[in-house]
Amino acid sequence: MEPAITYETFDEGRIARVSLNRPKARNAQNRRLLVELDEALRKAEADDTVRVIVLAANGPSFSAGHDMGSEEAVAEVTPGPGQHPTFRIDGGTREGVVENRAIQEWHYYFENTKRWRELRKITIAQVHGNVISAGLMLMWACDLIVAADDTVFSDVVAARLGMPGVEYVAHPWEFGPRKAKELLLTGDSIDAEEGYRLGMVSKIFPRDELPDKTLEFARRIASRPTFAALLVKDTINGAVDAMGFQESLKHSYYIHQLGHAHWSALHDDRLPVAKPGPDIDDWRTAGPPKSSDKYTP
Repeated sequence: MEPAITYETFDEGRIARVSLNRPKARNAQNRRLLVELDEALRKAEADDTVRVIVLAANGPSFSAGHDMGSEEAVAEVTPGPGQHPTFRIDGGTREGVVENRAIQEWHYYFENTKRWRELRKITIAQVHGNVISAGLMLMWACDLIVAADDTVFSDVVAARLGMPGVEYVAHPWEFGPRKAKELLLTGDSIDAEEGYRLGMVSKIFPRDELPDKTLEFARRIASRPTFAALLVKDTINGAVDAMGFQESLKHSYYIHQLGHAHWSALHDDRLPVAKPGPDIDDWRTAGPPKSSDKYTP
């Protein structure tokens, strides 16, 4: 089995590039990928030679979000020899379905994302193709975002799963409150240019030039004194936190769990999300999100 994450360094170790490596699954996030990603980011953080960490992805898209049922993902959660060990700790053995999910998702979808936001290095997300739902979480944990000109951003969990956003709801901070409501309620997408206009994206490069241009950008950041860079990061993060970002994240996380609990109670099989029906698009056949356009309902 290939590693779910690749790790490489540049400029005599001053820049580390950590890449999601499930290209056939469009880098859908299963438990193995998330655990290996945490290990790789910690490796880069621990290495004092590394000044900047680039979070990238192999294949046609940055990330299609959470893995919703690939063969590997099903094996990971199913009791037996193929089960990932993290499903037997951190609430994984609790009998209560709501408690089990709330604790598991706290550790592997929420607390880990917050931890990556606080890495003691400057981080740059290098994104391309589709960045969908939980893909936004990985990107938003980074200090800077560089996008290919083919990048499309969307969160379809409300439209296709009946859920109030993903576990790490940074949407109102990244999109603005009304745009966040629109994109969540419709499931529509925005492109890299709109992401730049909103202040979410720092740079846009042609797809075939993205890796090289991102390294050029990373070199500029890596040339700054390391402690000055860290203080800049903490100054800006601290300002956002003072405006309520951390409390907003925690509140939204439990709203997310309430959504799971609602569907678990509604369905006889305890499925924790909405099923396809008159109000819900089938995520398996719905196709790509519609582009958000100010002139189109």
